[in-house]
Amino acid sequence: MTDSKVNHLKNRTALTTFLALLAILLTLFTSNPASSANQPRKILTGWIPYWSIKTSLPAVLNNADLVKEVMPFWYTLKYNSKTKVAFVADLYAPANPSVPITTPLTALRGAGFQVIPTITDGTDKLVLANLLATAPNRTKIAQTISDFVEVNNYDGIDLDFEGFAFVDGNKTWAKTAPLWVAFVKELSALLHAKNKLLSVSTPYNFNPAERQKGYTVYAWPQIASHIDRLRIMTYDYAVARVGPIGPIAWTEKTVAYATSIMPASKVYVGLAGFGRDWVTKVEGVCPAPFAKAIKVGAKAATFVMRDAAALAAGYATTPVFDEKNGEATFTYTKSYEGVTAAGLSTTCTATRTAWYQNAQSYKLRAELVAKYKLGGVTAWTLGMEEPLAMDSIRQTAINIAPAKVLSALTSDKAASLYARAINLSGQITLEDTTPVAAIPVRIEGKSATDATWRLLGTINTGPDGKFATPILLGKPTSIRLATDGTWDRAESLSNELAIQIDRTISLSTPGTMKSGTPFAISGVVRPRSAGAAVVLMKYTAGAWKSVATATTDEQGGFTFSLQGEKRSLARYQVLVQSDQIWRQVAAPEFSIIIR
Repeated sequence: MTDSKVNHLKNRTALTTFLALLAILLTLFTSNPASSANQPRKILTGWIPYWSIKTSLPAVLNNADLVKEVMPFWYTLKYNSKTKVAFVADLYAPANPSVPITTPLTALRGAGFQVIPTITDGTDKLVLANLLATAPNRTKIAQTISDFVEVNNYDGIDLDFEGFAFVDGNKTWAKTAPLWVAFVKELSALLHAKNKLLSVSTPYNFNPAERQKGYTVYAWPQIASHIDRLRIMTYDYAVARVGPIGPIAWTEKTVAYATSIMPASKVYVGLAGFGRDWVTKVEGVCPAPFAKAIKVGAKAATFVMRDAAALAAGYATTPVFDEKNGEATFTYTKSYEGVTAAGLSTTCTATRTAWYQNAQSYKLRAELVAKYKLGGVTAWTLGMEEPLAMDSIRQTAINIAPAKVLSALTSDKAASLYARAINLSGQITLEDTTPVAAIPVRIEGKSATDATWRLLGTINTGPDGKFATPILLGKPTSIRLATDGTWDRAESLSNELAIQIDRTISLSTPGTMKSGTPFAISGVVRPRSAGAAVVLMKYTAGAWKSVATATTDEQGGFTFSLQGEKRSLARYQVLVQSDQIWRQVAAPEFSIIIR
């Protein structure tokens, strides 16, 4: 068998295995919902990179009880210097040719997650900052991102524009910061007008009144009121030097600053699913292939958390948990054999030190959620973690679980005519039947052509946790109630009611006509729209038969032009045919005296 055929078979087998696993996970999630007892607070969010979809997607689906929203790391902002246009580029499709994007999206949406993709800055040095410097370009980019969210039916967008911090240089920050703020305000207005969320992911920042400085270019105080999520990258504390990934005290310090300038519910603390491994000492002369990499001060190697224990065990060492930093660390030696550039045999031994976050680290950071009442934690990336890390988050999430809220919806009728109100009533209680008074309730609807639930109206409950309100529906619609969560109470969704709404037909017909004289039957179908198929039926020889067809105009109007009839009592009926939204309806039968 050729190499290409072998690789094709391997890829096909891997895809089949992945899709089979996905199907099992979805079946388990949808057919066996967890009981209400001990349900954790949904505090876990995280990124799903385009390069690790086969590990990240199962990880998030396996922990769906902890997750409310996810950030697919699939897109980047690019700039076409020829057309002078910035655009959102898809990174997912080239990396996953055998797994269409609809596969993970269907799984994520099927599990009930909000999908808030991340867009990175894929432009060159200072390009994005210079684009944001002019109002027309800011508007164009904001509109491009807003349209991207709308067209793809995402729940919002997450901006990860790290070029400002790590590429442009800190001397540009004073100039870039107000441009960034103006852009965030503009994009926020566009997204919020469509009930979409704006999330930003940035490196850490600190109180400017203190000596320790952070990445001030992201202007947290100025954007605080315009964003819905702040995901803090509380890692990369030690990169060029040996040290922890993100010390717990350092992490808490930036969290404390964030919560001092915005609601804590907007703040998400970062979790590192990776570790770093530095060379701290070298004895001997390293072989030529390793000479540049194996030296003190060389760039650290990286590894994922789930491999840390095996890495340590492979070198007969045991990780130690550093209480001060809230991370695990271990040191080991590794020998390298080979030849020098001159071809001489040589051996060197490197002492290496690794730091990483483990299950205990995740627990400490999850406890910050409880202490500050944060929105949650954000993992870079989902699927890197060891299983016990998820368990540690889950235990904390259970300990701070909000009270379960029950929403019940009823209506006075299951079917009505267009433009006629139905009466809704509902009740919101805690699980122990205690009524929840004065809670805002969203009435949401979804018709056959809607991809997502849309807001129909809001109302507050009374002292008894109940409400009643009339509502007009423009088409057949499923209705539900939704309440937002607070720190003390969980969000809730009620039962769904399918309300059938039928079109109405208004007719204009002659009561009597002279035999042999042409006449017309006209009418209007409401709601008014063009293209509805209308049929005129006549009762003839003991049966109803179609005698004419028409389609409505933009005002919903139609006309049947008929030839003269013989003397008789002619019986007619008008039908409006069913379509994707509406079922077939018939106007009352009527008669015309032909004299």
